[in-house]
Amino acid sequence: MTQKTNVGIVGLGVYLPENRMTAKEISEATGGNWSEEAVIDKLGIVEKRVPSKEDCDGTQEMGALAALDCLGNTGVDPMEIDAILCFTEEWKEYPMTTSACYIQNRIGAKNAWCLDVQNRCCTSVTALKLAKDILLSDEECHTILVAGGYRNCDLIDFKDNGVSFMFNLAAGGGAILLRKNYNKNILLGTHVMSDGSVVHTCGVKVGGIKDPVTAENVNEFGKLRLMDSATMKGLLNSVSMPNWMHCIDEALRKSGMTRSDIGFLDILHIKRSGHIGMLKDLGLTEEQTIYLENYGHVGQVDQILSLKLALDQGKVQDGTVIAMIAAGIGYTWAANVIRWGDAP
Repeated sequence: MTQKTNVGIVGLGVYLPENRMTAKEISEATGGNWSEEAVIDKLGIVEKRVPSKEDCDGTQEMGALAALDCLGNTGVDPMEIDAILCFTEEWKEYPMTTSACYIQNRIGAKNAWCLDVQNRCCTSVTALKLAKDILLSDEECHTILVAGGYRNCDLIDFKDNGVSFMFNLAAGGGAILLRKNYNKNILLGTHVMSDGSVVHTCGVKVGGIKDPVTAENVNEFGKLRLMDSATMKGLLNSVSMPNWMHCIDEALRKSGMTRSDIGFLDILHIKRSGHIGMLKDLGLTEEQTIYLENYGHVGQVDQILSLKLALDQGKVQDGTVIAMIAAGIGYTWAANVIRWGDAP
């Protein structure tokens, strides 16, 4: 009998800056509008990683450093990589440059073709689906690197309480290597859903063609703002958690599983009450996840970081079923299912 083609995770890589911003420092940056206790208890931030002023903490470079870490961890020759899907954020060293090509050159993956993909903080989960689909459909593609960097923490104005839900934004890089017929750590079902009705409710308002930089508004350039708070928060309060649960259930269905099969929730950093509530809804314990309160929200790196920490701490072992979830402003929700260990 012919074995069904599968796509497996060969290994992971992470880069984190050494600099940290503590809850106390976040409180001080808000002018005392948020107390240190509230930053810890409500926002769920004990400390977060933030970039230094050194070149190594550029967004593209952090993605490359994570890719190099991944190659070191797996022992894979970069010349074996057939494609690079890069989720490096738009806020990077130079606008309009291709981050995947930067990583390709930096790691010596000369045989790879390159593509930047963007779905905000949902990009790594959706990029894994793209990578799997490419590997299954392209007979000549066998190994794909998904990697990138993130430091949208630079864009936060702590005096603007409207963006307090983004006070957790941090910095770092992540990489995950996928291979066709690896027969281990199998990427199973994925489900993605989007709602574009809030696409222009949150973002960097100044600096695009709609509102170009001028002498009058230059101080607003590079600042994340809520442009329509009522619309965005109204939609998210009513549909965000149900949409997430729908994505999880559909990804499980596509994998031939149910919620009872989940052994580890690989989740991005969200406020503490939301994190605990999701665990309760899924029937999971705090030992079956990792809360990134000591790292912050490293955008689309969160899922890779969480999975690496879980492997290091023994929370993910052979046979563990992982529900990896993400959401990104725009708005998009996604979940995929991974079965760790040897394929059955």
